[in-house]
Amino acid sequence: MNEASIRVVIADDQALLRGGFRILIDSADDLEVVGEAETGREAVEIVRRTTPDVVLMDIRMPELDGLAATREIASDPDLDGVRIVILTTYEVDEYVLQALRAGACGFLGKGMRPAELPEAIRAAARGEALLSPRATRTLIKRYLALPEGPLPVRSGELAELTEREREIVALVAEGLSNEAIADHLVISRQTVRTHVHRAMAKLRARDRAQLVVTAYRTGLVRPAAADR
Repeated sequence: MNEASIRVVIADDQALLRGGFRILIDSADDLEVVGEAETGREAVEIVRRTTPDVVLMDIRMPELDGLAATREIASDPDLDGVRIVILTTYEVDEYVLQALRAGACGFLGKGMRPAELPEAIRAAARGEALLSPRATRTLIKRYLALPEGPLPVRSGELAELTEREREIVALVAEGLSNEAIADHLVISRQTVRTHVHRAMAKLRARDRAQLVVTAYRTGLVRPAAADR
């Protein structure tokens, strides 16, 4: 196995599903399963022990559900580099909203095509949010409507961004990928990645999912615009 392999933990209470995911992941030269968990508590313990790059986390598990497990992992400073992807039956699920709040970077539908899994894991490891444009619009609209409100942000934080960074963050919030943003602005993908990473650092966003939420929270992008 390549030393630079992306290390993955699978957390799901269905052994058959875990086995299928393991086969797909281990068949890729750059991916490696380093642990499996059938409960949320076990998932947290395995993640702390192995410090993987990506966790595939089911929501409904015994002992500790996936939301609570996600919250524990995301709040641990020693696990700051771990990216958590929620496994869900539906593309837009109310539980996903809570998962994003807890610290997940996005989600995958359990009905995905097998070929989509490896690339989704790679995208998560790169720090990209696994949210389709449609899901982004719907999730953010619902997210902002939650009684407890979205993640807190610092007053005047957008002032730290350059004009180009604001422009790119707004496009990220509309659900565009780095490639689509590069094509839209006629710049290189590497330039887009650089601006995104700088914006994330300035806004203290854990990943692109939180960057999207911040864009809406601060008014950089309006929810009404997302419903066009």
